[in-house]
Amino acid sequence: MYVCSCFGITEDQVKKHADGGACTPRQIASACKAGTDCGGCVRRIQALLGRGECPRRDLVEGRTAPAGAPAGAPVTLGGAPGAGLSDAA
Repeated sequence: MYVCSCFGITEDQVKKHADGGACTPRQIASACKAGTDCGGCVRRIQALLGRGECPRRDLVEGRTAPAGAPAGAPVTLGGAPGAGLSDAA
């Protein structure tokens, strides 16, 4: 069944990209353009991706949690926690 009629993208194609590591509609769009024209398929793409954890999401977005941090803890991107840009050496 077609998900994106603008670009002729099927459910199977979206699932294949998801299996390859695409976790968000934006990542699906980067892979095959689905959702980039009229946008009518974005909700269907979201439904196909589900709401589960994406094991690659942190890797794709360049985030890593500190060792021993509890699940869902805020992630600090470089520098000491609470350090502002003016604090950088």
